[in-house]
Order: sequence, then structure tokens, then C-alpha cells
Amino acid sequence: MKFSKMHGIGNNYVYVETKDLGSYEQDLASLAIAVANVNTGIGSDGLITIGPSDCADVRMRIFNADGSEGENCGNGLRCVGKYVYDKRILKKDRLDVETKAGIMHLELHIVRETDIVDEVTVDMGEPKLSRAQVPVISGDADGIALHDAIDVLGTSMTFTAVSMGNPHAVFFVDNVLDLDVAQIGPVIERHSVFPQRVNAEFVTQLSAFELDFRVWERGSGITQACGTGACASVVASVLTNRVKRGDDILVHLLGGDLRIRYDEDGHVYMRGPAAFICQGEWLVP
Repeated sequence: MKFSKMHGIGNNYVYVETKDLGSYEQDLASLAIAVANVNTGIGSDGLITIGPSDCADVRMRIFNADGSEGENCGNGLRCVGKYVYDKRILKKDRLDVETKAGIMHLELHIVRETDIVDEVTVDMGEPKLSRAQVPVISGDADGIALHDAIDVLGTSMTFTAVSMGNPHAVFFVDNVLDLDVAQIGPVIERHSVFPQRVNAEFVTQLSAFELDFRVWERGSGITQACGTGACASVVASVLTNRVKRGDDILVHLLGGDLRIRYDEDGHVYMRGPAAFICQGEWLVP
């Protein structure tokens, strides 16, 4: 099975075209667990497949390191855009990508001298904000979870809930560096108020245009970056009057920076880099 390993600011996945999956296509969850293993596999945050679509240019499916299937992945979308263009599957600077969360629209920023993709802007669509849409069971289902509280290891923590096609709980803290994300992340992910589990984001506001960010990803744990999580954090920051709608917000993640805008049209736009790490052949039977 031919594969490529790519990353978007450190959020790394193994990418495989569906035509190369062979018998592995019958159990993608097990394949994701196997390739993600850093000791006996390739080592990654999970598996992303790229294949034909009946309603878009290509279709991507996302599998986390624990084998669970994700709805959307912002960093993965940027890598898919680069993969499709740089490998000449489609020579277009605008792509529509089918995901479990719907069709995402990509603008590819191409270095003309080399004719390769450097950065990608993704229209992540409109966030879903009601508790029922996230989902979160913490109050009126039709209302927005702006300042809802849960008990985490004996401490009350307040969050804002946002869906970017996948569920997020955003916690604003004085200093993300003071948090033990490895300890509290799994507790939040599987808290009873989140029936589909949740991605937990921890955010410190540095200025009206800048956020510091850490994440515990559902199914993967601590990762270098989470594009949908960064988007959710900017949306939550707008909803709680920390930053302004329509402004470009610089989000610092462990793996690098993203520029996110919750625009007046109701859509969230994310711009950032994508890169190949290596390519090879998976030989495990």
C-alpha cells in the first residue's frame, strides 16, 4: 500500500488514495490504529483517505489514532488540497472536498516558480452553536453553551461549545502553559455532558488579534495542532466578546500558527501551511 505522510503545522496523518488501499479498505479503523502506532507502524495522528466523490472534486475520510472516524479536520483539508494539486490529480487552485461534515471549499496558494502549493485557505462553513447541534447536554437544547460549567477532577471549569462539523469545548484560561492537558484532557473528552465525546481546547487571549492555544483531540490526545479546534476557539472568542467578528486572528498552536476569521457572512475561514514529510510503502500484512 503506497502512502504519504503529511502535516499541517505538526498535525500529521498518513494519507492514502483509495485506489491504493486494496484489502485494507475493508477495515480502515484497524488500519488507522496500525499506521498511527509510533513503535510498530508509521507514527501519526491517524489516517486520511483520498478518493473520488459524487458531489465534489474529491472525498476525504478521517480516522483518528484510536480508529474512530472523524467528521472534519482543518489541517487535514489543507494537506488534501496540497496532495491533490502537487500530485497532479487535479490542476485546480480551487477545490471542493467532500467530508463527513459536508463539502468544504479550498483556495490553494501556489508558489508560481515551483508550481507547488505553499498554503491553503479553507472555507470551513458556518459553525453550529446550539447545544443540540454540538451536541452537549448541559442546558436548553436550543440555546448556546456560552458559559456552561462541568466538574473536572473536583474543579469547576467553564466552557463554550461549538461544532465545526465535529464537537468542541473551548475553555478560556489565564495561561495555557499552567495546564496539565494530559491529565484533564481525557476527562473532558469523555465527560457525560458530551454524548459523542468532545475535542477540548484551552485558550489564552494575548491581544484583540492573537490567541495562544492547546488541544486534547478526541480519539488522538495531545496533538501539535487542530484546525477545527482553532476555528472553534476563534468563534468562541467572538461569542464571548474577546475578539471581533471579521478580524483576522492569529492562533498560536504547538506546531505553528494559523490565521482564522469568523466573517460577517457567517463562515469561518482558515489559512495555513501544508507539507509532505515522506512517502513510502506499507508492508504489514
